[in-house]
Amino acid sequence: MHGRKTLKCEVMIDLAFVRANLALLEEKLRNRGMDPAAALRNFVEIDRERREAITRVETLKAQRNKLTEEIAKLRREGVDTTAQTEQTRALKSEAELLESSASVSDERLKEILQALPNLPQDSVPIGRSADDNRQEKIWGEKTTFDFTAKPHWDLGEVLGILDFGRAAKISGSRFVVQFGQGARLERALANFMIDLHTGEHGYTEVLPPYMVNSKSLFGTGQLPKFAEDLFHCDDKGGYQPGVYQENDHWLIPTAEVPVTNLFRDETLDESQLPISFCAYTPCFRSEAGSYGKDVRGMIRQHQFQKVELVKFVRPEDSNSEHERLTRHAETVLERLGLPYRRMLLCTGDMGFSAAKTYDLEVWLPGQQLYREISSCSNFETFQARRANIRYRPTKAKKSEFLHTLNGSGLAVGRTYLAILENYQQRDGTIRVPEALVPYMNGDTVIGKQQQGWS
Repeated sequence: MHGRKTLKCEVMIDLAFVRANLALLEEKLRNRGMDPAAALRNFVEIDRERREAITRVETLKAQRNKLTEEIAKLRREGVDTTAQTEQTRALKSEAELLESSASVSDERLKEILQALPNLPQDSVPIGRSADDNRQEKIWGEKTTFDFTAKPHWDLGEVLGILDFGRAAKISGSRFVVQFGQGARLERALANFMIDLHTGEHGYTEVLPPYMVNSKSLFGTGQLPKFAEDLFHCDDKGGYQPGVYQENDHWLIPTAEVPVTNLFRDETLDESQLPISFCAYTPCFRSEAGSYGKDVRGMIRQHQFQKVELVKFVRPEDSNSEHERLTRHAETVLERLGLPYRRMLLCTGDMGFSAAKTYDLEVWLPGQQLYREISSCSNFETFQARRANIRYRPTKAKKSEFLHTLNGSGLAVGRTYLAILENYQQRDGTIRVPEALVPYMNGDTVIGKQQQGWS
């Protein structure tokens, strides 16, 4: 790596950009369903006060420098300079007060900019909720049976491969224990996905830490806005909003966080791009906003496993790389024979950090609905600015922010339940998709587990 340099956290949008494009910013915020006045919080007034204070400080410093030269001259001539000396002290005192005021304004502006979401691309449909998302494609016919399809929680409990009751006993709600062929299926799916992405799609496998510091979560956009959705480790006395320490710890909500932060505060050469990583990790989420939703089964778990795809690319390549990454995730579903559709998220349903997002939704016959199994997003420079990740174009002297992308390739737990529901048989057993048979020790069917203690 070249030009390694540590800087303090950047914000999403450059201050000069906001000044010059305030009307555009307000329009984009409205498209996201936000109130621009509430989001910008007197930005114009604060920025004006800050600039006026800085301009006045420069004027005072120039006056003080001139007066200092005059005092030196008078002293050489033997003239009393008491009055001029008092004047320099007064100028210094006023300048310090104004600098303090400008510093306060800096912090207020920083808070405003850090809380602003990414700006949606023009290609993103304008809408307020998931009802306004646009279907881009559909693959495969919805799975149907000549018997009543069961949801995965019923299938898994009867087969003895899923145990929600014992998981609740040891950890609480929204956990599951997997046994026998069920546990093997989870491992088989992860290995299949990793092999596909590294062997055919050109990703480099990486095994990152499962705990990260606050600065890493700030870099990818989870902090400070979404702290309640995360699990914080009480190892260093608690989290303080706005303080991004190196030695406090959070459980990762996704491998996106540690993998994206691999290059935080670094400058890459253009020749190194694109860089493509895939990582298989557990993910931990509090699901703070999902009380009462999806309480049955494996949809919203506090702990689940996921194969994540992360890319670092040149700005001019990010849209095409976004399409490629999404196709890589789709390939997993197609190889497993799972019907799905691709949805382009509207402005009101898109994540905080994303400029454009495709959701892949898999068909679940046991629930008679499509369910998200992967979100593939282009963040443009949003995360790169916050994490200070740059690249140096080959013929340029100045470095620039690169673009980051990521997507699930796939969420293993949701792929697991999709297989149970799409490959169930009349007798309650599960056919193993052909692509997974080599990873299942040759098993072609998942049957009832013989357990003396069940």
